[in-house]
Amino acid sequence: MSQLKIFADNDPATAITTSHDHSEIADLLSQKGVRFEKWATAASVVAGDSQDKIIKEYRSDIDRLIEADGYQSVDVVSLTPDHPDKEKLRQTFLAEHAHSEDEVRFFVAGQGLFSLHLAGSVYEVLCQKGDLIGVPANTPHWFDMGPNPNFVAIRLFNNPDGWVAHYSGSDIAKQFNRLEN
Repeated sequence: MSQLKIFADNDPATAITTSHDHSEIADLLSQKGVRFEKWATAASVVAGDSQDKIIKEYRSDIDRLIEADGYQSVDVVSLTPDHPDKEKLRQTFLAEHAHSEDEVRFFVAGQGLFSLHLAGSVYEVLCQKGDLIGVPANTPHWFDMGPNPNFVAIRLFNNPDGWVAHYSGSDIAKQFNRLEN
């Protein structure tokens, strides 16, 4: 079940708001310019599938997003608990960073925890299968896939180079929750 927890960025122990209601989550995030939608998923896609297979399965959805929002690159993150570089990849995403363009992730399998640092608050968004999250350009955030990742996410970017992080150097991400799956 998708979940949103909102914290003051100086109090990681006390959630100000918690919601499991998808409509409420979408509304609270949209107030901050963050897109959050529920999409249909194909049962035939599982973590570990090839990027080509996943993109082919979701080609019409991808093309619709490209047409509507002008995305220039698409890739797939598909990780299983036995991935040899899972800890290195986890650490890459865990540090607070931003992108100079929007980042869109559509979870077609599994889950991941997005934490967005917005105007003195941290919005922790537990994304599940079927969730699409759109993080606006220059929004400080981090992502946790957990110690034993088992997810597939299609990522779309306005930048033709794809995922390019600009790290803030802040240690705020270390103070907040992790996804322990």
